Amino acid sequence: MPESSEQTRKLRWILLGAFGGMLLLMTVAGIDSLRSLGKLNQVSREVSHRYVEHNQALHTIVVLFHRYDNEVEQYLLADVIVANVPSRDDIEMQGTAVHLAIHNYPADSNADERAPLKKIEEALDREANTFASAPPWDSGDRVQRGRAMVTKEMLPQRSQILALVNAVAQANQKRMVAEDVAVANQFLSLQTRVTRLVMLTLIAGILLSLAAGYYILRLEQSGRKRYLALARSREELEALSRRMVEVQEAERQSISRELHDEVGQTLGALLVDVGQLSNVVRPGDALVKEQIARIKGAAEAAVRAIRDMALLLRPPMLDDLGLLPALEWQARETSRRSDMEVEVHAGELPGNLPDRVRTGIYRLVQEALQNAARHAHAKNARVVLKSEADKVEVEISDDGVGFQPERTRGMGILGMEERVRQLGGTLDLKSAPGKGTTLRAALPLDGKDMH
Repeated sequence: MPESSEQTRKLRWILLGAFGGMLLLMTVAGIDSLRSLGKLNQVSREVSHRYVEHNQALHTIVVLFHRYDNEVEQYLLADVIVANVPSRDDIEMQGTAVHLAIHNYPADSNADERAPLKKIEEALDREANTFASAPPWDSGDRVQRGRAMVTKEMLPQRSQILALVNAVAQANQKRMVAEDVAVANQFLSLQTRVTRLVMLTLIAGILLSLAAGYYILRLEQSGRKRYLALARSREELEALSRRMVEVQEAERQSISRELHDEVGQTLGALLVDVGQLSNVVRPGDALVKEQIARIKGAAEAAVRAIRDMALLLRPPMLDDLGLLPALEWQARETSRRSDMEVEVHAGELPGNLPDRVRTGIYRLVQEALQNAARHAHAKNARVVLKSEADKVEVEISDDGVGFQPERTRGMGILGMEERVRQLGGTLDLKSAPGKGTTLRAALPLDGKDMH
């Protein structure tokens, strides 16, 4: 038992350590995965935000440039000053707005974006210089020169600026794609790490399950061996107990016969000799007659004691007359020796009642009546026997003080249970303080187990 307890304790700590390690590993992996996913989500949001911010800034530059370029073109192509033609001051303010939008472009731009933006500023400066050299309104060749400036200088510069704007947009797009690829690679790396960790945990779980299963199988085999050993020991103890009961009954029967046949007959012969001796004593010898009378009384008392002892050990009527007369004699003897009245009620019993069953019922009733008279202080007891096709039922009830069977298990009760169990029967004991005791036993007639 200490070895089994130590193995169980060791197995418990091994399982706790292994499962605790797996749980810790999975917890760390989960926390790390959540943190990595949070970082990746934050990086992805930052990439999207930066792309949108750069696109909005670039869109502002394009819109302001188109407005500025359109106003310059309207001014150069106008024949006369009208209300809807912008003034030179308005156009210069629009140019300043374009420069300010370029300067307000996000500072986290890379070289691929800053280089085209610088060229856009330079192109705007050239366009501003071209506009500054435009002919005045009162010049005679204003229209021809203005159209020439738009065709030869403004349109190429506009195309160049739009190409540069497209380059900035492509650079921004390229940067976003590169950052998305980096985020995707990080996500793939995280996925690979989590997959490896899950596989490691799964492999560890499988190995742990195999090891625990192997260890549990060994414990089960060891437990089965111990159980078989205990079962064999129990069978041997049952056989020994059954043999002891048989030997005890045989010894009681032998002692009873010896007391009845040898000691009883010897004492009977002694009584005869004492009687003959009293006949040859002179009538006047009172002292001798008194001594003979005392010897005769002692011998008669010894005969009675020997007879009672022989009957208590094994009443001959149990073998000669059967179970019912032996039980009735037992009831009379118990009533004579105690203040308890005993009644025996029995139906028709089988004539071929096995000796083991007959002896078992007699000893069961004997023990129950002794307990009722000695311990329960009962005034009345009742013995009922019933016979069926395959079993004999016996019930012994008394009106004694009662007890709690689940708490009080004396040697007498244990002996009755063992005897009934050896006979393959069942024993039911009901009692309560102040409510008497009822004992019911059912014994099979074919010797089979009734449990």
